[in-house]
Amino acid sequence: MTSSEVLLGIGVIVALAVGCQLVASLLRVPAILLLLPAGFVAGALTDDVNPEKLLGPAFSPLVSLAVAVILYDAGLGLNLRRLKGHTRKVVVRLIWLGALITWLAAALLAIPIVGMSRGAAVMLGAILVVSGPTVVGPVLNYVRPTERLQRVLIWEGSLIDPIGGILGAFVFHGVLAGQQHGPGSQLGKFSASIAVGLAGGAIGVALLWLLLRHLTLDEVLSTTLQLASVVLVAAVCDAFRDDTGLIAAVVMGMALANLPGLDMPARRPFFETMVSLIIGLLFVSISATVTPQSLRHVALPTLGLVAALVLVVRPLVALLSTFRTDVPFRERWFIGWMAPRGIVAAATASTFSVSLVQAGIGGAQKILPATFVVIVATVMVYGLTALPVARWLGVRRSARSRPLLVGGDPWVVELGLVLRSAGLDVLMWAGLDRERRSITDAGLDLAPGQLLAAASGTGAELEGITDVLLLTDEDDFNALAFMTLKETVEGPVHRLAPPTRSHGVVAPYTGSEALFGEGLNRPALARRYANGARIVTHRAEGGVPAGHDVLFVVRPDGQLTAATESSVPTAGGGDIAILLTPTADPPQ
Repeated sequence: MTSSEVLLGIGVIVALAVGCQLVASLLRVPAILLLLPAGFVAGALTDDVNPEKLLGPAFSPLVSLAVAVILYDAGLGLNLRRLKGHTRKVVVRLIWLGALITWLAAALLAIPIVGMSRGAAVMLGAILVVSGPTVVGPVLNYVRPTERLQRVLIWEGSLIDPIGGILGAFVFHGVLAGQQHGPGSQLGKFSASIAVGLAGGAIGVALLWLLLRHLTLDEVLSTTLQLASVVLVAAVCDAFRDDTGLIAAVVMGMALANLPGLDMPARRPFFETMVSLIIGLLFVSISATVTPQSLRHVALPTLGLVAALVLVVRPLVALLSTFRTDVPFRERWFIGWMAPRGIVAAATASTFSVSLVQAGIGGAQKILPATFVVIVATVMVYGLTALPVARWLGVRRSARSRPLLVGGDPWVVELGLVLRSAGLDVLMWAGLDRERRSITDAGLDLAPGQLLAAASGTGAELEGITDVLLLTDEDDFNALAFMTLKETVEGPVHRLAPPTRSHGVVAPYTGSEALFGEGLNRPALARRYANGARIVTHRAEGGVPAGHDVLFVVRPDGQLTAATESSVPTAGGGDIAILLTPTADPPQ
């Protein structure tokens, strides 16, 4: 291919990857629903987007390195200290029992249905074990299941990706070892591959731990250092032994997430952007290598395999994993209806199938098109039916707002109680022990751990936080927390206004719009509350009583609208206004 054709092909792949993700975001559907068909159609219509022709022999190593970056990122989300309580038993069972049953069932079914040899079927079964948060997360965000379901399925998806990657690498080397003479020698090589991956991961962890622990790095440089380290370690491991870089990447991510004394950020915007782009590029590129001819004799049989996985295998896994637990049967059935396959399945199929075909494994040429069909079919089935199934089972979380109130002053606790009386599910956080005691004594839910863990990252996803209200008596803390959380929380983040525009070190310079109307800054609120003013609810039909200030309005659908310096919401019929009274006597 000429240089102009290569540039055109790369530009089209990038445009398709980003464009599909943008359209999917607007349509509120998983991006994979658009990425796979776009890549397949583009690959069928033109040779310009065929990565095997664009990159030649470099395509497979680049896919392996890209998957290593994705698995490292997934490993960073596996803080095992957060996996506790009731969810631990179900998640652990879904991982080991689900992986084992899915692997064996898919392998046994692939032999007669898809027409594969035993080695190729075992490899396909290992590939189809994975699911992944990059596919499950968008579906769950759209469906909004109950918190228990959200927690279990997100943890399963986050854990099964790296575990599936390790399993795929192990099975790959095992299948190759089984085809060679001298099983003892091949078993030694297989063990050597595992050792290389583990050793590379340990070296990478030690290197990153030393650098991140002892150097003062900003967020961009810290993220760039991690990216470079993962790519270097994975490349070196792969140079010694093929595909051992995946093991090293997973080890690095999981170890860094759980090492004591190393504060990894809850969210990594630059890294997340990089991973999102890599996922889009991989989906488009890999699907472009699947030709209509390769699907001709594979598509229909693989749909039979999909039917068995969706209708029999996954429900069985869910029922066994939740056996003798207090998970209601409705939630058990929804767990049994959520197992889409994602990017790790596609990438591992692309990485391993070529080597298996070259090694002469019977039916190995069917691994990639069969995986492609499974991914497309499962994403379509679960993506299009998850919402009606959740509605039918009655396992959706309420669409009402769930605000997180940060602060523990008496008026903040009263505000939490009033918002709860208006029908909202309120979560609170405070730093001082006495404030935390006053919150629990009032019967309000207290977010555990640190503020950033409670209000952002996995905490926000699992707890369903929709709004953050920064109401402490430390203006600079409110301002700093606002600047951090506004980049990580999907819903609105509000803070109290300081006494004056020149008060504090940070607060005057955030440029943000503060809560409540003019004159209702932090000291004014505390002073009025100390003088007898109270926070009350008021039905809006009769209008707002004179002398009362509107703090919030709760709409009939449970959406919370805050009053700000420039805009005070108008309460209409069916709305509940949250008011600050002028005196100790609230309106009757």
